Amino acid sequence: MSTQKRILSGMRSTNPRLHIGNYEGALRPWLKLQEDHKMYCMVADWHALTELQDEPQDVRKNALEVAKDFVAAGIDPSRSSVFIQSDVKEHAELSLLLGMITGVGKLERNPTYKDKTSDVTSETMISYGLLGYPVLQSADILLYKPSGVPVGKDQAPHLELTREIARSFNAKFGDVFPEFVNVIDQDESRSKVPGLDMRKMSKSYDNCIYLSDTPEQTAKRIKSAFTTPSKIAKSDPGIPEGCSVCQYLKLYSPDWEKQWDEDRRGERGCSQSKNELTELINEYFRPMRERRAALSDDDILDILKKGSDEAREFAAATMDEVRRAMRLV
Repeated sequence: MSTQKRILSGMRSTNPRLHIGNYEGALRPWLKLQEDHKMYCMVADWHALTELQDEPQDVRKNALEVAKDFVAAGIDPSRSSVFIQSDVKEHAELSLLLGMITGVGKLERNPTYKDKTSDVTSETMISYGLLGYPVLQSADILLYKPSGVPVGKDQAPHLELTREIARSFNAKFGDVFPEFVNVIDQDESRSKVPGLDMRKMSKSYDNCIYLSDTPEQTAKRIKSAFTTPSKIAKSDPGIPEGCSVCQYLKLYSPDWEKQWDEDRRGERGCSQSKNELTELINEYFRPMRERRAALSDDDILDILKKGSDEAREFAAATMDEVRRAMRLV
């Protein structure tokens, strides 16, 4: 078994397509981490069921597409284990056992739970899956005894509950789970990519540029992007900080500072910026899109089989320790 430091991270398969916000906020940092860590890259299909409980038939299909984006983005299956959460049943077993030592009050105080249930009516079902989401998330993490977990700065507090659960388990049954650190990408301009309308980039808002978009689809999306409302004519000064096109230029153009200055001085029009951005994004993601197009369903199934076998090997060893510590065997 590898002695490399381990990293666990994942994405839910609520949608079959990942967008450039997912790439910049998660996949790009993963590519750096896999250089000197053993990465476990998980497609979290059970977590997706908190939103798709009425459409479970979509979850597996979505998971395969998300896994294709992982590999197309550069996650190397020869170095990193790419797998689907539900293919490693140890996640469910550990979640069940951790749930036995986790107070309901902690779960009800979880910010995500409070946010998602703040406007529900008496007729709306609040599922145990939503309430217990952090317990399953804790099991996902702790199974692999990672040295760190990649997370955005705003999400970092959510991992504290996982640490609390691990400490509680260790105090009751012995030291099974080591402490892990939050691995935070320091480049905030990349970790928070705005949507085309300057709101949060979200599939539900349909304000995304997707990794699997064609060049023509990318051009159409960028054409509709939000720019400075007061910039009607080319000579009108722009405000690049509030313009989604300028925000993307900062990510993908080596000349973004010059382009921003020209925008401020009214020396470039929005159409020029959109056209340049379209070329830049299409070229940046061209190799990724080509790799994705070359991946067949059989290819990704083989990669996922290998990844789940590797993940299950480590997860099974952890569960042996857990059962012995709890005197269940």
